[in-house]
Amino acid sequence: MTNETQIKADSTILVHITMKLSDGSAADSTKVNNKPAKIIMGDQSISAAFEAQILGMTTGDSREFSLEAVDAFGESNPDNLHFMDIDKFSAEVPAKVGNIITFSQPGGELPGMIKEVNGSSVTIDFNHPLAGQPVTFVIDLVEIL
Repeated sequence: MTNETQIKADSTILVHITMKLSDGSAADSTKVNNKPAKIIMGDQSISAAFEAQILGMTTGDSREFSLEAVDAFGESNPDNLHFMDIDKFSAEVPAKVGNIITFSQPGGELPGMIKEVNGSSVTIDFNHPLAGQPVTFVIDLVEIL
């Protein structure tokens, strides 16, 4: 087997990624829309621990591995919890626990999940929904570009 057919530290790859929580439930998968994810190794878009798990895979390989929160989507950051007045919400966009609301900001939009409604104060969590949790990944290597 030659090196060209294996994932290297500078490879660009197409992979299907399925993510599962510690209880085994599926959190998300690129297979749902049949749109594999493009990953550029070494560009810091994924953690070094994630990259280490997939180095050496060849086209058609499948690998399952678990990462602790810090190497998956990071720890939950308390600085990403924000408080808004309930008056900022409406019947169309209710302040209901569990709702995910997209907020416009300079540079784009940011989704936040309503974590708590306490009187007139609404707590919104802007952490990634999987932050603070260990995640099991199933990687199916579609292609090395």
